[in-house]
Amino acid sequence: MYYDRTDISDEQLITLYHQLLYPRLIEEKMLLLLRQGRISKWFSGIGQEAISTGATSAMQADEWILPLHRNIGVFTTRNMPLSNLFMQIQGHKEGYSKGRERSFHFGSREHHICGMISHLGPQLSIADGIALAHQLKRENKSTLVFTGEGGTSEGEFHEALNVASVWGLPVIFLIENNGYGLSTPAKEQYHCEKLSDRAKGYGMEGITIDGNNLLEVYHTVQRLREYTIREQKPVLIECMTFRMRGHEEASGTKYIPKELFEEWEKKDPVTNFEDFLLYLNLFSREKLQEIHASFKNKIDEELKPGLQAPPIIPNTEEELKDVFSATPISPADTNQRSRITNHRSEKRFINAISDGLKQAMQKHDHLILMGQDIAEYGGAFKITEGFADEFGKARVRNTPLCESAITGSSVGLSLEGFKSVVEMQFADFVSCGFNQIINNLAKLHYRWGQNADVVIRMPTGAGVNAGPFHSQSNEAWFVHTPGIKIVYPSTPFDAKGLLLAAIEDPDPVMYFEHKALYRSISGEVPDDYYTIEIGKAKNILDGEEICIITYGMGVHWALAYAKAHPDVSINILDLRTLSPLDYEAIYQAVKMTGKVLVLHEDTLTGGIGGEIAARISEHCFELLDAPVMRCASLDTPVPFAKELEENFLAESRLGDLMSKLLSY
Repeated sequence: MYYDRTDISDEQLITLYHQLLYPRLIEEKMLLLLRQGRISKWFSGIGQEAISTGATSAMQADEWILPLHRNIGVFTTRNMPLSNLFMQIQGHKEGYSKGRERSFHFGSREHHICGMISHLGPQLSIADGIALAHQLKRENKSTLVFTGEGGTSEGEFHEALNVASVWGLPVIFLIENNGYGLSTPAKEQYHCEKLSDRAKGYGMEGITIDGNNLLEVYHTVQRLREYTIREQKPVLIECMTFRMRGHEEASGTKYIPKELFEEWEKKDPVTNFEDFLLYLNLFSREKLQEIHASFKNKIDEELKPGLQAPPIIPNTEEELKDVFSATPISPADTNQRSRITNHRSEKRFINAISDGLKQAMQKHDHLILMGQDIAEYGGAFKITEGFADEFGKARVRNTPLCESAITGSSVGLSLEGFKSVVEMQFADFVSCGFNQIINNLAKLHYRWGQNADVVIRMPTGAGVNAGPFHSQSNEAWFVHTPGIKIVYPSTPFDAKGLLLAAIEDPDPVMYFEHKALYRSISGEVPDDYYTIEIGKAKNILDGEEICIITYGMGVHWALAYAKAHPDVSINILDLRTLSPLDYEAIYQAVKMTGKVLVLHEDTLTGGIGGEIAARISEHCFELLDAPVMRCASLDTPVPFAKELEENFLAESRLGDLMSKLLSY
């Protein structure tokens, strides 16, 4: 194996060797511990160490790296203590994720490492967001993100490369091509000659190199790091290598031809580099043996605390608390509330949202808006019209049609201290970004204490004859997921105040805004900046005979019913926030009336009404004078024809269910 040591001193060669050898010896120790039953699982990177160590060594210490589970060399080269890493691997509380994540599915701000999730690909979009943050701050930094050859088949790979290219982001996309995705060979994964050729389709540079040659990896990443910063463009590197162990140890290697092991053993990155150092007379055989022994002793010492650590004693209160960050978001203080009372204007629902967004942009220089057509065009509903002129296209960003990559980018922005608001053109389209929301945004703080300062705007709901792909009420998809806050206003006043609270909140918030309310309702809205506390319901009509618990469009259906039936004493509770739910307000509403109807536009089965009804039955049973009833839309997709849509919506059954409950 030929090594080009241009501009590399003897001292640097020795350092690189230490960085290469250390993860190899750790790997060998882990395999021993696995056989002894002292760790439960291991994804071996033996044979691939040159990529992790060479690439990490070429990056600056304060530049983010997003590795995979076979990249222990990234962590050790960033000088993360093995004792802590081992605690992490064993699932101890003293690890980086308090025992909540396995192996290397974690991150560390201190070391500028963002951990992967098991769904290969989503980390690529996060790298886009980090690079965008550096670009906005005019920092000369690049971002390095790893994927495997199998991961290049994921849609996220293509979305992330496209976004990085279109936006001109300094990202190094690095493919570790080890020939197999678990047991599936590369020939069944793709048909292009080289994966680096895919770069051409995205207008970026692509290169294929020997991933087992430590210095080739180092030189290539170092050179391309400088290129991405200088040119403000991404690059794609394909590192050819081989996995000398199974995908993970339990899977074995019987599916791999024996001759491949013989071929790649000759290309072993550690032994070849040792031969190179011996050739240069930097070491003797005896000295190499001493270095091996020294590292092995160090590894044994570092592992002792983990091997002796006691099992975790679960603390339920701490587990629940760590789902969200601890930073409280308070409503406007008393002085501000008295001040805003004297400055109000009549605004439509849509204008209240636009007003709130504009004031948030004025207050937070580090707030970024992202979405399809939101810049010059102003968005599908014109909510951001004029924003690009006032705040510039760097902060009001048109995006390609790639909901997943843009949501992932919002995570990356948050890692670098930015806030972002992502607009889904229609709430229906969020399904294309589902993985990023459910598995990255929602779990980030619980996994490694990193908040995701992201708001996702969701134009939602039916009643506008838009059919099954532009009318869904899909809030229940996300209410089920711990780690996301769900806001759903029903009035212009709440629309602005809750949006500003969501933007102030350091945790991810999904903000649902009903399209049919945009231009159909108006109300007085304070001109000043104000917030409404997330998680607090609002009693909007007092009554003692029956209670309607609802939100969004359901509030207006309930008010219309009450107006048409003045003889019925109706209590209406507007939830305003669906996660967290205001159970105290729900309890008081039940206590006041004894009869409860839960009303929502979402379909009946699996809707949030079932959760509320169950909670009431479980905790307020003695207060009930009748069963809790639910009024929801039909369990069908949303139909297009006006007559069918009216029949679909919950409003068409509200009167009958109210009569049934009142006569119980």
